Amino acid sequence: MIQVTPEIVAGQFFDELIKSDGRARPGADSLLNFLKDLSPQVLSEKRTALETAIKSQGISFLVYSDSTNIDRSWPLDLVPRVMRASEWFHTERGLKQRLEALNLFLNDVYNDQLIIRDRIVPEELVTGSPHFIELARGVRPPFDTWAHICGSDLVRDQTGTLFVLEDNLRVPSGVSYMLENRSVMKQVYPELFRNHQILPVSQYASDLLDMLNALSPRPVDHPVIVVLTPGIYNSAYFEHSYLAQQIGAELVQGSDLFVDTDDCVYMKAVEGVSRVDVIYRRIDDTFLDPDSLNPASRLGVPGLMRAWRTGKVAIANAPGSGVADDKVLYAFVPEIIRYYLDEKPLLQNVPTYLCSDPEQRAYVLDHLDELVIKPADASGGYGIIVGPHATDEDLESRRAEIIENPRFWIAQPTLAISTTLTVTDVGDLAPRHVDLRPFVLQSSDRWCSTGGLCRVALTEGSLVVNSSQGGGSKDFWVVADEGLV
Repeated sequence: MIQVTPEIVAGQFFDELIKSDGRARPGADSLLNFLKDLSPQVLSEKRTALETAIKSQGISFLVYSDSTNIDRSWPLDLVPRVMRASEWFHTERGLKQRLEALNLFLNDVYNDQLIIRDRIVPEELVTGSPHFIELARGVRPPFDTWAHICGSDLVRDQTGTLFVLEDNLRVPSGVSYMLENRSVMKQVYPELFRNHQILPVSQYASDLLDMLNALSPRPVDHPVIVVLTPGIYNSAYFEHSYLAQQIGAELVQGSDLFVDTDDCVYMKAVEGVSRVDVIYRRIDDTFLDPDSLNPASRLGVPGLMRAWRTGKVAIANAPGSGVADDKVLYAFVPEIIRYYLDEKPLLQNVPTYLCSDPEQRAYVLDHLDELVIKPADASGGYGIIVGPHATDEDLESRRAEIIENPRFWIAQPTLAISTTLTVTDVGDLAPRHVDLRPFVLQSSDRWCSTGGLCRVALTEGSLVVNSSQGGGSKDFWVVADEGLV
């Protein structure tokens, strides 16, 4: 039988599955007992079945390297992460609160700029953001909503407190893997799904479609929706094609669309030309329109910004929404919530030091070996230095970069991020660090996925969970508080 003892999870980290005394967390009793009863042979058979299902369904992601791009099977761990429904519903309310406030912020900074006038957020941090788009000034998108899809990364510290680590509002990715993880796990563990009240995640595609339909500038029963992808060589292309199929949208590249003299966007197809109402874009702002943004772009649509500004097409997420996921602006989100909603934030931020502030920068430079240093506008885990694990050479190099361009850097404490049991390369169970990315939607209403994409650092001691950096994933279960059916 698989050995699951208190010693496995003893230490400085909060474990999502097991308490320090070896008992299961509330709602996870049956799962823990199931794992204890598994023989190494059965565990190996389950692992083989899981890998076979992933390959047969073509679930993959692209990893970039210096010499080539490698298409890899999606790394899914056999052990799910569990959270009780009561804790999840509080988390969901906090995520919806956060997105509501961020959208009020975006609509304000591109229009009246009251939050800048009232000196809650410094103007230079907003207009100086690399994601602030001057052409978006004065635009009022449908429902005054700019960020229609948000993936906020959550981590839990050693006290058991959930924190929002960052918000992703440009082109948040990963939701397809949340859905596929569940599909594969149902094939591998049908007995577990029969014995647990696990809230479904399948509603997300329907919610996404409802959100996009509500954005249509035309009052038609079935708006024409397209998913705009950079193409097959993008690391998230699997997700682009998967979501297009799930919501019944056309998957297009920039060359498939054009803007006519009426400022409407049209799609070219074998059967003819049709007007496009809503674009779910999966390319960065800079590349959306070579006429208005980046002349060198071959991914976007000439004239697209003009069509969007005149209200002839909706774009999700709206151009310029990346201002709200600039990691410098992240530090102000609790005040943004209080300013617009007059509410206490339901979810906490991680304490954040802005290197653009002289006093905070001095502290960061004096404590580089204790902090996590992040570039303000990067994603995918790139450019991050974890001070306690960094070499002296890396720290001195980062010190020079901070001094040269302080606006570009933030720092945060090194959190003791929670763990949960994970199958190792040798086939046993050991704790590995995890995070969680739920997905929140907003247009005429707000929707939240039931759970999210759980990512896991597969290397012992590593805090890096990104798949592009060698991390893996887990199915995330929101279970009824009573546990069993």
